[in-house]
Amino acid sequence: MGLIAWLIIGGLAGWIAGHIMRGGGFGILGNIGVGIVGAVIGGMLFSLLGLQAGGFVGSLVTAIAGAVLLLWVISKVKSG
Repeated sequence: MGLIAWLIIGGLAGWIAGHIMRGGGFGILGNIGVGIVGAVIGGMLFSLLGLQAGGFVGSLVTAIAGAVLLLWVISKVKSG
C-alpha cells in the first residue's frame, strides 16, 4: 500500500475513532497520527486473533479498531 493510501486510511480512521470515542476529531495531523498508530495496533490485534482484513475497507476497519483501542487506553491513563 502506498504512502498516500496510508495517509488517507490513517486520516479517516483517526477521524472516525475520534467521533466514536470523544465526539470529535483531532485536526488533520492528529487524525492521521492516531489512525496510523491505530492501524499498527489493529493489525497486531487482528493477527493475534487470527483475523485478516484485505483491501481498502479491511484496512480501514483494522485501523479504526486499533485507533479506538488506542484512544480508550489514552483516556484511561489520563483519568487514572
